[in-house]
Amino acid sequence: MDWPAWNGLHQDHVSAETGLVDRFDPKGGDDSNVLFKSEEAAGISTPVVMNGRLFTIVRDQPGSIRDAEKVICLDAQSGELLWENVYNVFLSDLPAERVGWSNVCGDPESSRVYALGACCLFQCMDAETGKTLWSHSLSEEFGMLSTYGGRTNTPVVFEDLVIISGVTTGWDSAARPAHRFFAFDKITGLLAWTTSTRPLPEDTTYSTPVIRSIDGQFVMVAGAGDGNVYGIQPRTGKILWSETISRRGINTTAAVDSDGMVFATHGEENPEGTAMGAVVCIESRYASLDSASAEKWRTEELTVGKSSPLLVGDRLYVVEDSSRMHVLHTTTGQPIGKPIKLGTAMRGSLLYADGKIYAATSTGIFHVMRPTENGVETLFKVRLPKGHDVGGSPIVSHGRLYLPTTGGLYCIGDPAQTGSLAQNDTSLAEESEVSPKDDSIAQLQLVPAEAIVQPGESLSMRVFAFNANGDHVPTPDLGDIRFHVSGDATIDGAGVVRAGNGNTHRALTVTASIDDVSAQSRLRVVGSLPWKFDFSDREVPVTWIGARYRHEARDIDGDPAIVKITTIPKGTRSQTWFGPTALHDYTITADVKAARGTTKLPDMGVIAQRYTLDLMGESQQLQIRTWAAQLRMAKSVPFEWRADQWYTLKLQASVEDEVAVLRGKVWKRGETEPSDWTLTAIDEAPNREGSPGLFGNATNAEIFIDNVNVVANE
Repeated sequence: MDWPAWNGLHQDHVSAETGLVDRFDPKGGDDSNVLFKSEEAAGISTPVVMNGRLFTIVRDQPGSIRDAEKVICLDAQSGELLWENVYNVFLSDLPAERVGWSNVCGDPESSRVYALGACCLFQCMDAETGKTLWSHSLSEEFGMLSTYGGRTNTPVVFEDLVIISGVTTGWDSAARPAHRFFAFDKITGLLAWTTSTRPLPEDTTYSTPVIRSIDGQFVMVAGAGDGNVYGIQPRTGKILWSETISRRGINTTAAVDSDGMVFATHGEENPEGTAMGAVVCIESRYASLDSASAEKWRTEELTVGKSSPLLVGDRLYVVEDSSRMHVLHTTTGQPIGKPIKLGTAMRGSLLYADGKIYAATSTGIFHVMRPTENGVETLFKVRLPKGHDVGGSPIVSHGRLYLPTTGGLYCIGDPAQTGSLAQNDTSLAEESEVSPKDDSIAQLQLVPAEAIVQPGESLSMRVFAFNANGDHVPTPDLGDIRFHVSGDATIDGAGVVRAGNGNTHRALTVTASIDDVSAQSRLRVVGSLPWKFDFSDREVPVTWIGARYRHEARDIDGDPAIVKITTIPKGTRSQTWFGPTALHDYTITADVKAARGTTKLPDMGVIAQRYTLDLMGESQQLQIRTWAAQLRMAKSVPFEWRADQWYTLKLQASVEDEVAVLRGKVWKRGETEPSDWTLTAIDEAPNREGSPGLFGNATNAEIFIDNVNVVANE
């Protein structure tokens, strides 16, 4: 009866529990059925419940200089706050009102919870204590975008992996933006595999994958930012099929039945014609990358772009963004009965439990409905108090409904009930594959799939083997595996890579092969500080995150430099990072210049320890900040500057007496460096580490960059 994922134990918004209440009074009282209301858990995230505890993501100390995000844990019975894990929002365009857009995912097997923060900080936490066990800053390590739209994905756990996705602009071959999936070992945090969808997607998304056993193999079904629904092997990342259902990104989570029928929705332009939105049925058993479309039916002009579809038996319940609910027959897509208007807008998804459908509109109208032969009938409806908007979805666990709102989290139920399961329920049957009959090796996996190593450092690679269906098969002895590494490094027969001692930033490719089957891993070699980049090799550094797609090497004024170009689709305002995220207390300098002939100046900046020093063109200011959309800490001073003139930017970051001290200065290149800092800022909620990098908004003009240096503070 736990609810460990945002869409439930079986990833379908369905609970087998019975005996649930079908009405409540949000104003409270003895007979209200409100067991508790937690204002600490107020927000737009959908909670999860695991082992008697409730977990969710909320904003911390809103409007203050410590404005942040946090994962919190409540006692699921009493609502008592047990722990909170607070982390800063940094280097993001996300508005503060959209903090907590993602959802926690729990893993009962390891008693851990996983969460992707608003700034793409991906954390594994101990469910008992809230302690961070491992983390990845997906923006700094993989170039994941944290955008104004606030669309942040939700992780899913499968066996020994935790899988997360987002639009990323990485390094080298991954430099072009794409919606990518990343599978990490859920215990160690090592990257097992990454898979890229079609490059240059239109949108970031918040569609969550669903994993099902289909024709004897597990398939992860997920919507992506390119408008496609994908079928992917969850153990290997191999793409099995894709179906185009939209011209833009898909934000809803698909419903998948036991026969492999996939029901997906969207609220954007369709691939053909002018109609907006559709509900689409895909026969995934017949889908492949080589065959014609496996689309069975499509019902257009239903703009179901936010609320995910609910599948119950042979009926599909979908709610348009305008909150009109439709019931469709799964075989034909034809409507059953007339649509019902639930309110004015809908962001959360439907819940089916105890033979009833629970729904809450964005403006706080709570519905309890019962399916009928001709659609649904309303059993109960109530308007929540003012200020209780709903961005998440209702869930059920152990006889209790939990309803997240911006005014507080309601726990609804009968205090005498602890929950029971339907006697004839079949949804709890364990999904499994047909026992693999083929032990032949068709795929290899080299772990970690990506990592950073220092010069002279050794890294042990592990090899895993799979058959064509993505089933684990016995891995051959090391003597049967051929290892190879390209670049300045060596590798032995046990798969231990040792990077060469050269201190230049460079890339390595490690290959493991058995007969004609192989796997590769990409490594970045990044040495200790100091670093110096003068671009004398006339290359954009291969190891820089988010650089090669957005920059090009040129000779500027007779000297080599790199240029942030203006012709990048949706990438003229972006960030670039150079190395490990654990660096701290260092200084970065760079020479920057705006191209001549522009009437509007760009923004040019450097990044240190998750703070930006920005030479702002239109406002003619120099600013230090960490969260551009909220400016919980920011300091600016006027600074007049012009195009076609080189300037040197210098930013020093350090933590002193438990606060971050940020010192910045700017001067014309070639002139004597000023002895005084142009501005100094203090952050009482310090970012204690972070990768050095560059910031730039080249919408108005190209940005020239030269002589980038990073040194440890003295």
